[in-house]
Amino acid sequence: MDHISIIKDPRQQWKIEHKLTDIIFLSIVAVIGGADGWEEIQDFGEDHLDWLKQYGDFESGIPVHDTIARVMGMISAKQMQKCFALWMDDCHQATDGDVIAIDGKTLRGTYDKGRRQGAIHMVSAFSAANQVVIGQVKTSEKSNEITAIPELLKLLDIRGCLVTIDAMGCQRDIAKAIVGKGADYLLAVKGNQKRLEKAFNDYFRMEMLQNFEGSSYSTQEEGHGRKETRVALVNEDLSVLGDIAYDWPELKVMGIVASIRQVGDIQGKIMKNPYSERAQALLEFN
Repeated sequence: MDHISIIKDPRQQWKIEHKLTDIIFLSIVAVIGGADGWEEIQDFGEDHLDWLKQYGDFESGIPVHDTIARVMGMISAKQMQKCFALWMDDCHQATDGDVIAIDGKTLRGTYDKGRRQGAIHMVSAFSAANQVVIGQVKTSEKSNEITAIPELLKLLDIRGCLVTIDAMGCQRDIAKAIVGKGADYLLAVKGNQKRLEKAFNDYFRMEMLQNFEGSSYSTQEEGHGRKETRVALVNEDLSVLGDIAYDWPELKVMGIVASIRQVGDIQGKIMKNPYSERAQALLEFN
């Protein structure tokens, strides 16, 4: 409730019947409880009014769903994001080595054709150890993840953590921002970094899968009539990247993941293109 109280009430004071903190608190716990839509939030509140009064006032009872929707639509999204991040920061204690996965996702059902509004795209930071989202920001489209990720990083306390991002976030400025927060980064490499991708391609050879001098690790999965082996190769000799290595702050390690798939009873193995979407990654340790 302390975190919720930082959000400013945009309503005219003389028209207020239900406290803003009550409406926000009701909406949050109702959604956590499985409510889907404003009417269900109202129903949840009416069913749990005695419990809600243990934490809020609710002197005027539960607001109708139209009031809940109107008020939640009026509050500042940025203030709500900050409130959420501070709340999660209190609930979540980041520890050295904790993996924070940053990824974007388009929310289904949010496209509004009538208003010509695109679907909502959220960029979230997920703590693998605690299984909880510790922060998120909204963007208008997937391409805006590059600008949204630095804004999300500003909200997070990630010192000592390892931040993983897919190829969309493989940007020097993002790597610099992560290092500036006292964290390490693991970034996937694809075609959006052409020189870096070419350097990986020039370095990798198929025979490395059988004879590699550096560190390696492999896993196997079987199911649906196929077997898939993933082999990860890690190289600390960054001289193979040439001058490109100096473009990335505190870069220490490069790695490649190759996927080998065996389908049915076929004795030969089919090599999936090791340079496709998840084939390369950059890893940095301070």
